[in-house]
Amino acid sequence: MSSPSSSLDKILAINAGSSSLKFQLFAMPQEQVITRGLIERIGKQDAIFTMEVAGKKIARTHAVLTHQEAVEQLLAGLLDHHIIHRLDEIGGVGHRVAHGGEAFRDSVSIDPAVLAKIDDLGRLAPLHNPVNAVGIRAFLHALPNAKAVAVFDTSFHQSMAPEHYLYPLPYRYYSELGVRRYGFHGTSHKYVAAICAEQMGQPLASLRLVSCHLGNGSSLCAIEGGRSVNTSMGFTPEAGVMMGTRAGDIDPSILPFVAECEQLRPADLNRLLNNESGLLGISGVSNDCRDVEKAASEGNQRAALALKMFAARIRAVIGSYIAQLGGIDALIFTGGIGENSRSMRAAICENLSYLGISLDQSRNNANQTFIEQPSAKVRIAVINTNEELMIARDVMRV
Repeated sequence: MSSPSSSLDKILAINAGSSSLKFQLFAMPQEQVITRGLIERIGKQDAIFTMEVAGKKIARTHAVLTHQEAVEQLLAGLLDHHIIHRLDEIGGVGHRVAHGGEAFRDSVSIDPAVLAKIDDLGRLAPLHNPVNAVGIRAFLHALPNAKAVAVFDTSFHQSMAPEHYLYPLPYRYYSELGVRRYGFHGTSHKYVAAICAEQMGQPLASLRLVSCHLGNGSSLCAIEGGRSVNTSMGFTPEAGVMMGTRAGDIDPSILPFVAECEQLRPADLNRLLNNESGLLGISGVSNDCRDVEKAASEGNQRAALALKMFAARIRAVIGSYIAQLGGIDALIFTGGIGENSRSMRAAICENLSYLGISLDQSRNNANQTFIEQPSAKVRIAVINTNEELMIARDVMRV
């Protein structure tokens, strides 16, 4: 952690969840992290507030019943620990917002009209946008003089062409209801693409990249010249590859069949797809890849099958994106699994040598930035994502 001078702009990057508030405070434009923290279990008497102070993590448990209280306690913590001396030292607050629909192709300054549109887009992201809006309002109330900026998960993917974002449904479902592929994790894909180009020493505009953001939620993105041209998540984050608890793409006729067999309601089907499937559903062990890998190493055949399915579906999307791009210069792994699971990276890259993708196991085991074999035509990069830094950068830019 750094201790920048008070003359630098201080920017808060905020990621509000339904019961959590994750934050980082940056000194910009130097991009120095002043502190970071997390408030968990908002709405309960035993909420947990964790923050880094002078290089050490401090944690306390106490009641935090609303997001407004969480914001107030966050700001009080910054003052109490002398991380800031006055609230007006915070010049801007960047908010991660899940869904920007087609209304927001880029990050924007938040005004009443923007906030109303974020509310309206809650119909497309009912689990995320309403919570994001609560966090925005809480900070607007607590820091009325700070510039507020919304950074949308979907904006990066607004560069996709219609043949890649439309579904083959009657066109009126798009024109009247907005049913289309939107994609998510855009902030992460955009960040790692730029870092990969920088590490390769080549202009981003010249590169064809496939970015794999792999975690409990996973998505892939085909990036050409720094622009998203395709992505695996769709109308919702449930689509695409298999994930921790999400099924990803399946035959849609399975749903009415299962509903009829088990007398399930739409809400039950959504829970099945979103919370009970993926690695958890197949392995029966956990949604956490680390737990599934451990079980597989101990002989659990369903856990081993879950891992094979996860890798196979990701590998299939990589192949389709290489076909769309007409080749590939680098394959990027990021997210909790992508950054940390050596075995999963190896499994995904298996049998891709005919495409020029050849993983070097010793480099992979050492978690190096580039893990391809020296003779390989395609770079394989492991890059830690930093969505909070991208949010802070966008606050400064906007």
